[in-house]
Amino acid sequence: MNVLLGVTGGIAAYRAAELVSLAVKRGHSVRVVMTANATRFVGALSFEAMSGHAVLTDTFADPLAHIEWAKWGEVAVVAPASANVLGKLACGLADDALSTVLMALPRGRRVVVAPAMNTEMWLNPVVIRNLRWLEELERYVIVAPTEKRLACGDVGPGGLAEPADILAAVEAAGA
Repeated sequence: MNVLLGVTGGIAAYRAAELVSLAVKRGHSVRVVMTANATRFVGALSFEAMSGHAVLTDTFADPLAHIEWAKWGEVAVVAPASANVLGKLACGLADDALSTVLMALPRGRRVVVAPAMNTEMWLNPVVIRNLRWLEELERYVIVAPTEKRLACGDVGPGGLAEPADILAAVEAAGA
């Protein structure tokens, strides 16, 4: 299956590499789209080496890349999904490489969203509203975060779900 992986900025971005590794081992082809903030946590070269594909980070490097990549992907996954990208998805915004690719996905393609953020951000009423809106749409599958000790030291919900669980949701969504 052709899997588009969107990686957003946050400490959990490094765990997306494990998701790529698992997906490739299971025979999937993976292309990675990163937000600018994601590249501050993990380098694009790591994903290129693991996936065997170039990584998309710039909306303007190739003016048609977002269309080509969207058509290529049989299923998309955003892991980790920041509060920022959840807001963009809920409002239909397309202002960077990742959000532009996601908005260009052909009708009927599913998007698995695996949020990861600080507990207070996760419990913010606006984030909750955005998640509820996405859940109402058939396109989106939400893989809830886990409760654990987070990078900030807080213990609570907001940790990225296990990559194996995210991949299981991707495989189910793409079937």
